[in-house]
Amino acid sequence: MAQGEGKVAVVTGAGQGIGKAAAQALLKEGYRVALAGRRVEMLEAAIAEAGVPKGQALAVKCDVGNPADVKALFDATVKAFGRLDVLFNNAGQGAPAIPMEELTYEQWTQVVNTNLTGAFLCTQHAVRIFKSQSPQGGRIINNGSISAHAPRPFSVAYTATKHAITGLTKTTSLDGRPFDIACGQIDIGNAATPMTERMTKGVPQPNGTTMVEPRMDVAHVASAVVYMASLPLDANVLTMTIMASKMPFVGRG
Repeated sequence: MAQGEGKVAVVTGAGQGIGKAAAQALLKEGYRVALAGRRVEMLEAAIAEAGVPKGQALAVKCDVGNPADVKALFDATVKAFGRLDVLFNNAGQGAPAIPMEELTYEQWTQVVNTNLTGAFLCTQHAVRIFKSQSPQGGRIINNGSISAHAPRPFSVAYTATKHAITGLTKTTSLDGRPFDIACGQIDIGNAATPMTERMTKGVPQPNGTTMVEPRMDVAHVASAVVYMASLPLDANVLTMTIMASKMPFVGRG
């Protein structure tokens, strides 16, 4: 019996990159998964690529910064699968790498709405379901990024939201204790996805230079998410950092 047999997960930002890899890994372990993202055709392609039986996966168009979209996502998940066991708050975006005084209000707000408000809205809905279902409880995994610990140059919006995710993780973990709700955070550094493709050509460093940075296979991140999801609710990985071993993170800042 697969470790996720009978369990239900929601993965946001599931159309590509880390979200897609994590959703497909959960499906492989027997989870029923609602894949959420802004482009439903990418979600459907990810499901087809996974090759799972009809009814095991659900594609839901969702902008996590939109409260109505988030409600519809969780309503659709419960309607299709009957409960919820795991939420992977993965959806995220960055802003142009420019000096902070040049960042527009619209650029700042867009990042905050996706990375922070979106994670909060999804957490709210998951918590409501976890408290009301039987057996009670569930698990939330937040994608924090190593930017939750140290910034890259010209990344004020992304870094501020990822630091805030740590606060969301700890608060959810604390407030969820009486209801068997566990919450942890995975901080990822340089997984090989479309978002990190620019690192193969060189990215700015804190000392003013530009250098190519090593990346790792995104499958390792997906395996880590599956491990965190697989724990019984009386155990929790509060924080995990998984990164390309030779990336210039340790010693930064």
